Amino acid sequence: MEITRQQRHGVSFYACSDPAWAGAGHGFSTRLGGVSPAPMDSLNLGANRGDDPVNVRENFVRFCAAAGTDPNALVKNHQIHSDIIRPVGRADVMEHPEAPGSFEADGLVTNESGVCLTIFSGDCIPILLYDPVRRCIAAVHAGWRGTAAGAAARAAEAKVRDYGCAPEHILAAIGPGIGPCCFETHRDVPDGLRIRLGPDAEPFIRPLSREGKFSVDLKGANARWLERAGLARENIAICSACTACQLDEFWSHRVQGGARGSMAAMIQLV
Repeated sequence: MEITRQQRHGVSFYACSDPAWAGAGHGFSTRLGGVSPAPMDSLNLGANRGDDPVNVRENFVRFCAAAGTDPNALVKNHQIHSDIIRPVGRADVMEHPEAPGSFEADGLVTNESGVCLTIFSGDCIPILLYDPVRRCIAAVHAGWRGTAAGAAARAAEAKVRDYGCAPEHILAAIGPGIGPCCFETHRDVPDGLRIRLGPDAEPFIRPLSREGKFSVDLKGANARWLERAGLARENIAICSACTACQLDEFWSHRVQGGARGSMAAMIQLV
């Protein structure tokens, strides 16, 4: 199972092409294929970047058409770098796709149709979960704090506990985000991972030659959390694209700061 770059209706995005994902429209956006001007050029999906709301709405229409989701079914959260996972349903669908999310959480989960779970990233790791047996989906935003806290595992556990999913049936897609090639940190990040993951954190931490600096593999750490939640390794797809390396495709908070747009990841039952 792998995540590949795709293009549809002039929009470039990443998604799982495996037939097992056929029941869930989904995608990880790039910066390509929208209408926003610089420095948000062009597929900005963030409501708080200073973009014209008309542009954001049009960008959602374009991205949803490419990903096979409904721009009038969006549910968004206000991300706070936590491991809070919120169950949602059709009652939470937003009236205006260009509006920001309001409730504080970093993960969304549902088994209802007509709901498009939407999270945002600009180096943080976006994760989509799909159980084709129980027809249950989740979307998770995992920065380094959410990764250390096991936000991805909390979402998988919520699917098992609250929706009757079996871990071996859950498929996971870990999307574009900053890679270990570019994520250079101080000691606080590896220490945070070690506190929660214990020895399992070590394969994802590499000391650098500069004293007190480390390279951290957030995607690998999230995959390990999902394995600890019971997912089969062969059911976890990891996108190799690095948002900080590939600025022609993505925005990077670490490289560009606040003068940028926002990518989104979304998933909806079809």
